[in-house]
Parts: sequence; structure tokens; C-alpha cells
Amino acid sequence: MLPGGRGAGSEKIVPICAWAGANAIAVAAIRDAQIVRAIVRNILCGFNKRIGLATSYIDPPLAGLSVNMLNAAGKGRLARSIDLARTGSFRPMFSAIPLDFVLFALTLLGIALFHRHTLGIALAGLAVIVVYKLASTGFKEGPGFPGLGFHLMHDWVGLANLFLLMTGFALVSRHFEESQIPEEMPAYLPEGWKGGTALLAMVFVLSAFLDNIAAALIGGTVARHVFRDKVHIAYIAAIVAAANAGGSGSVIGDTTTTMMWIDGISPLAVTKAFVGALAATLVFAVPASLQQQCYSPMLKRVSGTPKIDSARLLIVLAILSVTVSANVTVNLKYPALQDRLPVLGIALWSVLLLTAGLRKPDWRILPETSKGTLFLLALVIAASMMPVETLPSASWPTALGLGFVSAVFDNIPLTALTLKQGGYDWGILAFTVGFGGSMVWFGSSAGVALASMYPEAKSVGRWLRDGWLIAVAYVVGFFVMLAATGWHPAPPH
Repeated sequence: MLPGGRGAGSEKIVPICAWAGANAIAVAAIRDAQIVRAIVRNILCGFNKRIGLATSYIDPPLAGLSVNMLNAAGKGRLARSIDLARTGSFRPMFSAIPLDFVLFALTLLGIALFHRHTLGIALAGLAVIVVYKLASTGFKEGPGFPGLGFHLMHDWVGLANLFLLMTGFALVSRHFEESQIPEEMPAYLPEGWKGGTALLAMVFVLSAFLDNIAAALIGGTVARHVFRDKVHIAYIAAIVAAANAGGSGSVIGDTTTTMMWIDGISPLAVTKAFVGALAATLVFAVPASLQQQCYSPMLKRVSGTPKIDSARLLIVLAILSVTVSANVTVNLKYPALQDRLPVLGIALWSVLLLTAGLRKPDWRILPETSKGTLFLLALVIAASMMPVETLPSASWPTALGLGFVSAVFDNIPLTALTLKQGGYDWGILAFTVGFGGSMVWFGSSAGVALASMYPEAKSVGRWLRDGWLIAVAYVVGFFVMLAATGWHPAPPH
């Protein structure tokens, strides 16, 4: 299981870009001020000569700003920028930022602005980053094409798992849809907004035992039927958030928690994340359900009983059972195998192909599903190439920040860095890197998978506008968990 996009690691992208922006603005302001000052001086001198007055020119306050004063205030970088601007030896502020980050940030900006062309932008951004690293900095594994080859070889298992799981679970969700179970769901869900809340609770529970991708797709399939193909963006975001929340406290519900388990962290330590996950879900579930109820009320079955396709239902149950069993067995008995083969993806597709004679999968959905999967793969590969080797010191503010970073950055390398660094409260970290990706549609594999089912969700603007409560829920869930359980960092292991 490789939920991505939520989440490699650069917790410094936004802060660095913001800082560079502040520096650039300050330097530009000083330069412009010098130009304006010269113009004003000439005008005043000419005017004073005409009227016979002698006036001394006084520099504006900024011109006399002490660099030492700025350094004392902790603004050394800005002070150096001001000094460089005043002395004329100014260098572009982006020189302090690796160009890799700039290119990746531009890729994310393009995805946010042009949501109808997300795949093309992601692939183009990846191509530019690869060309730049080939021509300039090289890769962690070495320079040139050999370095690129070793880099992809190092990550191929995770990438293959992601591709197989994303495409495979899309076929599983179609099996589930054609089993007619979604048509039967309105008979069991409560009426009104309570039905929408109950559906989100179901997604939460499913994710804890299965996988957040599967839980999100099943929830999205049911929602499409019970809400008559009219699902509000806020509710789509809520389904993704419920799937990520449910998986954050389970070592088999999310790749990040599975990584912790493999690294020797007790599954009981990770369950602490459920405190924050439940608190966050309580914040967004009811408002999202009320919004969906106003947008398109839940359809109640009037008459007749749909004929359940038992064969398809058995296929779905068999695939989910085999996938979960493979995950548990490999982690407990053959952990080294996880780094050599995409075990989960192979297990899922093996059952799909073996049962194809019983019920043929709907292969027609693969082209569209593959586009969403390739989009996520492009972001994951690009993120893995970012030159991030260290994180800030382990603390609860760092853990809180990593959740926001995981909304736009792959959380798998982030989690790997935290495991290497040590000193975190693993339950709190599991919640932040797991749930944080829900704030943007491409911040998690569950979000990308569901956006393939609901293309209108690929607008970052609409996701942030209608699903803003997810970010609020994240912050509330974090501080509720912190207040209820405290910060108990584990020693490096």
C-alpha cells in the first residue's frame, strides 16, 4: 500500500518559498526606493533652485536601517539581502533555494491552476526535474543516467505497488457497484443527514481494516448511488478524510503506519492516532453530511428489492481478505520481502485474474484509472528526487507542520526520514502524516483515486473552498489528541 500523495519529503517547500518571497519583496522595495529617492531629489533640487531655497535631503528611514539591528531581531537573511541591495552586489534570492524545489513548486502551482490538465502538467514537471538533475546536480544514488537508474530501482517496489493497488481497487470498486449492494444501502442507512454521517463512519471503519484507497472507492461508489450521481465536493473531501482518518491508527490501513510497524514500532503505539482521527471526523462529518443533504438528499428505495450478485460480492470479499492477509503475513514473517516485491499489488491482481472467469472485471475503466495513477506516480517520483536529507528537531510543532506538508508532498519519504531521525511520538505522527493529505485532493492516494471517479474534485480551488473544514478538523484533532494523550517521544531505535 503506497498512499502517496499525501504524501518525499520537503517540509521546507512552503516556508522557503514564503521566505524567498519576503526577501525578494524587501530587496525590490529598497531598490525601487533608491530610484524613487533619486528622482525626488532631482525634482526637489530643481524646484528649490527655482524658488531660491536651500534644502538638505534626508534619506528615508529604510535607507538608514541598521543591519546589526536586523540581525539582533533574528532577521539575518533579510539583513544580508538589504546590505547586498544597498552595496549593489545583489544576487537573486532564489540562489539560496535548490532549483529542484522551485521546479516542484511550479509543478504543484500548475496543477492547482489548470486542473483540467493535471496529468500533462505532472509529467512535464517530472521531465523538467529529471533533465535538470541529469544536467546539473545528479541524484542521491549518483550522477547522470546511472544515478537515475539506481534511483528508480530503489523505489520500483513502492511505485509498482501503488500502480497495482490503484488500478486493482478501481476494478474491485466496480465489482462492488455491480453486485447491487450500493442499491440496497439506502434501506439500511438512516434518513436525512444522518445517513451521510453513517456512510462516512462506515468508510472510517473499513479503512482501519482494509486500506484507505479501497475504503474511499467503496464509499464513493455508495455515495454515487444513494445521492443520485450528485455528490458535493465537500462530501467527496469528507469521504477522503474519513478514509485517511480510519487508516491513520491502523498498521494495515496506511502505508505510513505499515512502515512504522516494519521498523519495529508497536502497533499499539500507532493506535493513539485514533484519538485525533475521531475528533477530526466529528468536526467535518456532520457539516459535510448536512451540506450534501441540502445539495442532493439521500435517495430512499421506494419499491422492489435489487437482486444481489452474490458472485461479485464474494469476489470483492475474497480480494479484500487476501490483500489484508498478505499484508499481515509479510509484515510478521517476511518483512524483507516488502522491499523486493510489490506483494500487496500481486496478491490483489492474482485474485482478480483468477476470478475473471466467474465474473469479468470491467476493463473499460482502466484507461481513465491509469491516468490518475500515472499522475500520482509522477508526483511521487518527483518528490522522491527532492534534496531533503534532514528534518527539524523532533517535536510536536514539527509533527503538526509535517501534516500540512503532506497535503502537497509525498508522505512516504517524510515518514522514512522521521523513522531515521527518531524521537517522535509515533501515534501523533501517524495522525499528522496520515490525515494531513486530506486537505488537498492530490495529497493522498485515496484522494487521487476518488478524483478519478469524480473529475470535478480535481479543482484545488473548489476543494479548498468547499472542503475547508478538513483543515480545521486536522488542527482540532491534533490538539485534542495532544491534550488528551500528551507528547511522549520514543527514543531513537
